[in-house]
Amino acid sequence: MFDFLKSRPGDTKGIRGELLQFIKDQLQKAEGGEGKNIRGIYLYITCKPEEKHLYEGAIYADEENRFKEEEVQKIADDFAIDLPSTWTMQISFVDEAPPEAIKAQVVDAALFISTKKKPKIHATSTAYIRVLNGEAEKPVYTITSTSGKINIGRERKAQTAEGFYRENQIAFIDASKHESNRSVSREHAHIQWDTEASAFYIFADEGGIPPHNKMKVRTEGGTPVKFQTTQIGHRLQEGDQIVLGESAVLEFRTSDVDK
Repeated sequence: MFDFLKSRPGDTKGIRGELLQFIKDQLQKAEGGEGKNIRGIYLYITCKPEEKHLYEGAIYADEENRFKEEEVQKIADDFAIDLPSTWTMQISFVDEAPPEAIKAQVVDAALFISTKKKPKIHATSTAYIRVLNGEAEKPVYTITSTSGKINIGRERKAQTAEGFYRENQIAFIDASKHESNRSVSREHAHIQWDTEASAFYIFADEGGIPPHNKMKVRTEGGTPVKFQTTQIGHRLQEGDQIVLGESAVLEFRTSDVDK
């Protein structure tokens, strides 16, 4: 309870120790200390530029996976946190951590732990996606909680960077002369129904996060949320505006809209 009295560490070893303590505390809270449902750990470092070299040393930035395998895995083993063999860890230096991430008190870092939970059955829900700016195949799309993954991007059948094809259910026209379409990626985002939260969530895909492109959501009367990872979604609320690339805009509504 006296963590707020701690002084900030000024060396690599001290920073590493505080980062590991912070990660341990959050791992023990996740899933009630049970790690089998943890699939990803995302560490965001928000330090000042002049301190970056200290944090890079703390996480062994020059040695891929060492921090994950030697330090974080050891914590899991020592405290009986049974992480699955497929768990992943991503460390990013960012100006600002995603709002869903938990911020550390002593060091400049935040943590998000991704888990998978047993789905629950809920009644079917319907929402509407209106195209406010840009040219898509339809002016309004109807989505439901039984629609599955709803891809958003440029072109109906789009080839990804890996050479595979994906179908965009909400498709901006590739041959359109509308300027807003140019900055919409072929694999920009997707919407999914979350049965635990009984809500639609939107996630950025690889083409919708830096350095490829950008994406943000603004809730009515709220501050825009910028997406920096494909793992953390945003819970869509009535009137949310979704900006893809530079100026293509979608609007989320749960009430019927004019077609």
